Amino acid sequence: MALDDKLTLRSMFPGFTDQALQDLDPALRERVARELEERARRLAGAASGDPAGAFSDLLGLAAGGPSGFGAISWPEIAADFDDSIIPAQIQAAAELYFVYQHERMGVFRVVDLLRRLFHEGRMKVHRGPGARGLYLLDKWQPLRYEPRDRLAAYMRVFNYGRAPRPPGAIVNVNFHFQLVALMTALAQYFRDLTISEVIKGSPALDQRPFGTLAVVQRLGTDLRYALDRASYGNVMALAMEASVYLKQILEILDAPDIKKSFDARTKWDVVEAVLNQRMGGARELSQRAKMAEAGRAVLLWVSGSAFDTNQTPADFQATAQTAAAQAEAWIAAYRMTDEGRRFPGVTESLRWAVGMPARDARMVPI
Repeated sequence: MALDDKLTLRSMFPGFTDQALQDLDPALRERVARELEERARRLAGAASGDPAGAFSDLLGLAAGGPSGFGAISWPEIAADFDDSIIPAQIQAAAELYFVYQHERMGVFRVVDLLRRLFHEGRMKVHRGPGARGLYLLDKWQPLRYEPRDRLAAYMRVFNYGRAPRPPGAIVNVNFHFQLVALMTALAQYFRDLTISEVIKGSPALDQRPFGTLAVVQRLGTDLRYALDRASYGNVMALAMEASVYLKQILEILDAPDIKKSFDARTKWDVVEAVLNQRMGGARELSQRAKMAEAGRAVLLWVSGSAFDTNQTPADFQATAQTAAAQAEAWIAAYRMTDEGRRFPGVTESLRWAVGMPARDARMVPI
């Protein structure tokens, strides 16, 4: 079929859909509407004709000679920009974010100090699993990437830290703004959903600005695209190597003889004791641990989400509910950190993220 057929189909199908849905039960209306929409999309694609011959038809080089525009095939071009990402790179960035938060907690610095104390004989361990782990730590060091490589990766992928920007590399300068915007959008969506379920019919619900699926999908798509652009190169290998190393040093900190030497019950007590006694004090351990867990979970959800604009709210809620709970936990922890103390709240932050004026944002209580 040619252009005339396609235009006719597109002009007639909305009226046909309205008539078909008019007498249906409300419970079936949404499902049937989606099926009709999908059917219209397939028919429009079939009506586009043969794209291989469209160019020659347009130039009048076909067997029948020149023809009018209405008889020429119209190509159906797929909109696939948002899907042109590599999920493995986003997953590597999620693991790197988990490693970064442990870097901020001081875990790597604590283990380096314990290794020096062990070699200098200033630590009362000698033959236990922790002592053996500290002895082998030099062999367990990352094979390729040193601390400065981790710092450079944090700068490149998250724009975190003070490491110099790698010359010529893409730096994800807006990561933190996009991450906070996505967390607030997820939180606001499910908060609005809870309110709507509790007070059905309230006139205040008509003024809800953020209880829409499109906002979450757009912010998630933008975050995913930016991470994909900045996480090429050695990020996947570095994230894997740093994760293996982090697991090993956490096992060392959890060794019985290490915990006994600091009168600690858990590995986190060891971290806190070392930071307080020898490194100027422990800060934000609980908050950073939760941000690491929740941030990684949300970024992994972003890497595997389709963000289909035709997705129904029910389907989205089923897949995003766990991520929304993690987003709430991340926000609660983030607000207790130094940089998060300026966080104005979910509502005002999201109004800023979607471009609403500050004057309007202040009208809504936080």
